[in-house]
Amino acid sequence: MPHPQAKIHRMFELVEPIATITFSKMPTEAFLALGMRNYWDGYFAGRAAPLGLAPAAVVHAVFYNFADGEVARHIPWVWGKITPQEAIAVRERGSAAALRQKIGELTESFGLVRVADLAARAAVSAPTEGRALYAGLRALDAPEEPVARLWHAATLLREHRGDGHNAALVAHGIGGTESHVLMALSLGMRAEKFGRIHHLPKAQLAAVVDGLRGRGLVDATGGFTDAGRETKQRIEARTDELAAPAYDVLSADELDELIARLEPIAAAVQPVDD
Repeated sequence: MPHPQAKIHRMFELVEPIATITFSKMPTEAFLALGMRNYWDGYFAGRAAPLGLAPAAVVHAVFYNFADGEVARHIPWVWGKITPQEAIAVRERGSAAALRQKIGELTESFGLVRVADLAARAAVSAPTEGRALYAGLRALDAPEEPVARLWHAATLLREHRGDGHNAALVAHGIGGTESHVLMALSLGMRAEKFGRIHHLPKAQLAAVVDGLRGRGLVDATGGFTDAGRETKQRIEARTDELAAPAYDVLSADELDELIARLEPIAAAVQPVDD
């Protein structure tokens, strides 16, 4: 059944820290122990693994928001050290261990089993058409252990929403690096200070900002115009709308229960970095 968009967005806020524990210290160290050179090798090996041995150009297209050449520094190099199947297993074990460490005594509660069950129902109920990364994850066997199952469900829901977000960006003509500029501005930051793009060559980033300025989305000082702010808000609203079908399988009471049960877990997980 349809649910209020505010609740769909709240699910994003709660799922995000649980899913992104996969990018924290413990899973990263597990990948480093298997020969990865750095954090980003493990990131791409783990996150791209459901796509199989897809070439860098395909991973770049699916992930959408990395600058040109960034994916190719890691894919296919990582597949000379680990197979996609091994990366999936390493990621799951490391993420579940990190989540278990963060939520402590919550792992022993019956409520965790219930929240994992509710999240998993939603996570496998959405359509896969046009959702390449979500579809790849859906093809994997779901873990049985409750903590791992919760992480897996959160990851499915995150990537389902992410695929939809990319579709909304495309529909609004916003490229991957441009999306980071808009995110930075929505957080009150200058683009060159935003963590995902601050490393880019100054001239490259300036060209992206100039392009947004030419479209009337960024003003002369590098901040939002009214049109830019409205565009960002439309993209976020459309992203929530596209994420909503995953929760149609739940009743209103079940979604409220899922939100209530996820809140202490998400609070315990933040921040993801150790």
